[in-house]
Amino acid sequence: MAGLDRLSGPVGVAAAGHDIPLKDALEAFALGFVANLVSAAVRLGIVGQTDGQRVTAALIPEIKSVAAFAHCATLDDLGGAAFRSDLAALRHETQYTRLFRS
Repeated sequence: MAGLDRLSGPVGVAAAGHDIPLKDALEAFALGFVANLVSAAVRLGIVGQTDGQRVTAALIPEIKSVAAFAHCATLDDLGGAAFRSDLAALRHETQYTRLFRS
């Protein structure tokens, strides 16, 4: 599917394999990311389950906005670097307990 080359990895392959439009795939990917963060907050006791759902629902307009930007963005618009985060990810495998450390 045209444009899904910009959504790489397993998500892009799955979306292309099911003919999911790029904008929809971007929204789903962003929602999944947000849902994972909210789930961690719920498990850590920062927010309850109901408030977690409220947080996710409140972020839907922002998710749609970010997906719309990403849909039209070039690689120059999306570029960035996170060297310290990458180095921490390299050590992730050897940490004693890996829950919430990535």
